[in-house]
Amino acid sequence: MPLDPAAVVVRTRATWDADIQPTLEAYIRVPALSSAFDPDWAEHGHLDEVVDSAAAWAARRTIAGLSVEVIRLPDRTPVLWFEVPAFDGTATVDGGGETDADTVLLYGHLDKQPPMHGWRDGLGPWTPVVDGDRLYGRGGADDGYAAYASLAAIEAVQAEGGRHARCIGLIECSEESGSPDLPAYVAHLADRIGSPTLVVCLDSFCGDYERMWTTTSLRGLVGATLEVRVLDEGVHSGSASGVVPDSFRIARRLLDRVEDPDTGRVLVPELWADVPPGRREEIDAVAGDLGAALTSSYPYVGDAGPAIPASEPGAQLTAKTWEPTLTVIGADGLPPSQTAGNVLRPATTLALSFRLPPTVDAHEAARAVEAALTADPPYGVTVVVHVDSAEGGWDAPPTAPWLADAMRAASEATFGQPARSLGEGGSIPFMGMLGRRFPDAQFLLTGVLGPQSNAHGPNEFLHLPTAQRLTAAVALVLDAHATR
Repeated sequence: MPLDPAAVVVRTRATWDADIQPTLEAYIRVPALSSAFDPDWAEHGHLDEVVDSAAAWAARRTIAGLSVEVIRLPDRTPVLWFEVPAFDGTATVDGGGETDADTVLLYGHLDKQPPMHGWRDGLGPWTPVVDGDRLYGRGGADDGYAAYASLAAIEAVQAEGGRHARCIGLIECSEESGSPDLPAYVAHLADRIGSPTLVVCLDSFCGDYERMWTTTSLRGLVGATLEVRVLDEGVHSGSASGVVPDSFRIARRLLDRVEDPDTGRVLVPELWADVPPGRREEIDAVAGDLGAALTSSYPYVGDAGPAIPASEPGAQLTAKTWEPTLTVIGADGLPPSQTAGNVLRPATTLALSFRLPPTVDAHEAARAVEAALTADPPYGVTVVVHVDSAEGGWDAPPTAPWLADAMRAASEATFGQPARSLGEGGSIPFMGMLGRRFPDAQFLLTGVLGPQSNAHGPNEFLHLPTAQRLTAAVALVLDAHATR
């Protein structure tokens, strides 16, 4: 009997209202910072709290054959693992738990970004607030909802008489730190993971809240620190300036080697790649349909505006998905302006974040950046570049006809609009890892991070109707995968 989309929508909405939303509100209250932002995470216990809470919630679900486990490797953040044998519409299938069976891998994460400043009055990172269709608070949309939505989708398939292949869930707690712990878990669980034929990841964006959006590429990332040291200690700026070069000025000039200061164009050739024809067609289709809608929702101040005019939406989408960029995301050696004395500081350290086109080799890019910044240092000063992370991007394999049809049908049934596909400028290291490990798998990479949702920043919110509809859409894709 075919799975009834309307029944799935009703069931998943009820699960959200009764079970998921209250649980997510409790999750938001926990400052479960990722390990890069909380080196004492094990002592604080917040990551353990959210993963144990998710495991307890999962264990209460009415899902035939479900097994749930929290796995903890030494000196690693924990992982939530769940497994559900194949379901044929009425019962689990014998042998469905074997790793050589047709398998769907569902992925998400429970760790969070730092709180950030600038939350509106009445809002805060650890204070869940529902305002209309929005649930505000850190981590609800990125990506705390994923574990709950994945299990709710499986539960809906079974309850409404649908089918699904063997399903496994891997919910990590280090994604916001670049997933440093995940490779160890993938190796540890390799025999249990098997070879998935479909990977479902709910950690991506949506261009609007009117349809299901699927992500076809992700940019890579090189994170580095640039330190320029001129003196052993600070000296009076009145007596030294004019003779001793300023470390900030030198750092600024070094950055000009890798980025055009007027246009922001990255100048290192190794960080560029051609846009494949298929991805160019996606960009042109979205730009032609929606114009600059996907790039017009940023909270500019005053008369500030985009680096590329809104009249060129295709160029804007290309810049944020298939071109390299540099962002200075932090600095050391600079005292707060209110307490800054007239001192020529000994050193300046800048934290640099390079986004890379999906097909660029991140390690080659990192070497090229380091070479450009450290060659022939001005005045003989000490210039040190430390590469903190180098993660390649991901470009999806060609979409199988069954998945293209399933995504279209699922989006129309749940949102009333056909699905759209586009690359995303962010990074999910897990996707590149899986793409290399399982080259024959199909990928459903989607999410709820739509306009103004502001993941990583202040006023982050989850758009509740989109999360509910997306949960139902995943259920329909799981059924389509099992019956393809």
